[in-house]
Amino acid sequence: MSIDAAQIEERRRQLVTLHDRVDACRRCAIGSSRTKVVCGVGDPAARLVLVGEGPGENEDRQGEPFVGRAGELLTKMLAAIGLRREDVFITNTIKCRATSTEGGRVANRAPSPEEMSNCREYLDSELALVAPRIVLALGAPAAKSFLGRDFSITRQRGIWYPGPGGTDLIVTFHPAYILRQTGGEIQAVKKLVWSDLLAVRAKLDDYANAALQQPPESQAPPDPANLSFDFQ
Repeated sequence: MSIDAAQIEERRRQLVTLHDRVDACRRCAIGSSRTKVVCGVGDPAARLVLVGEGPGENEDRQGEPFVGRAGELLTKMLAAIGLRREDVFITNTIKCRATSTEGGRVANRAPSPEEMSNCREYLDSELALVAPRIVLALGAPAAKSFLGRDFSITRQRGIWYPGPGGTDLIVTFHPAYILRQTGGEIQAVKKLVWSDLLAVRAKLDDYANAALQQPPESQAPPDPANLSFDFQ
């Protein structure tokens, strides 16, 4: 279903209002320790929403999801399937940076179940406002927020699941995880991620063709071994 400019502007307005609500939230201790709240950004009428785990140091400083090295890689991953960041909507399961202190150093940590539960209504509101067709969960914590704590990313990524609000949901590895790989491991992970990205691209094309009432073009699928984005 297409929407007009006035509807898009209304969605933008409601997302700004949601940002203000999140900014005032102090349900968790991290609401007081973070620098900036990090809500979703991008196209308010995007067909694809990407959901990560939570803000890191760079995101906390800038108030935008997926910046720094992981954000740069995500931009390349999207470009590999013909998408720009502004074509999609990018967000996280929690909107404040979760940290721990180790040896006097502040480090990122996985969000607690309580933090994810407290923040869930904000993620649900974003998804309801944007109304995407596809949700791509990046990493195990984001996947588990939709599919349950027993989800195994190594065994169950790359599979389509019923997602929130009637969406199609698929899971791939988080860009930060990809960047931590070395040697032959990185090539193996790249092939898996590339396969997942191709599945997303194909699903987007299916929706576009259905909207135009056109049959999909018959063409050979790209070879996952042809890695068209650089991890370095």
